[in-house]
Amino acid sequence: MRCYRTILGISYLSHISNDQVRTTIQQHIGPYDNILTIVKERKLRLYGHVTRSDGLAKTVLQGTVEGRRRRGGQRKKWSDIKEWTKKTFAETQTLSHDRDRWRDLVHNSSRRRPDDSTQS
Repeated sequence: MRCYRTILGISYLSHISNDQVRTTIQQHIGPYDNILTIVKERKLRLYGHVTRSDGLAKTVLQGTVEGRRRRGGQRKKWSDIKEWTKKTFAETQTLSHDRDRWRDLVHNSSRRRPDDSTQS
């Protein structure tokens, strides 16, 4: 919402609700996807792209790098995409090699709401 308000030049001091900001954005640019939906979709596409390769990025993504993690809280892992896809890590690894099926899974998973319990 901060980005939308900045684009529209709306200050937080002016008491305009988030719904009004969304309505104004839709009037200017038309229907649009939620930013979080776009980010999820791009992350899943990158995951599929890297999984199909055989480079350093794939080794890092799978977490098979030697050594210890630095201090701090638990970091989000790429293998945690099972929350979005409702598939296991092994299933996502095999599905990503079939581009058409992976593209369908990415599209359906990124559009699904976090509380939506429907399985694809």
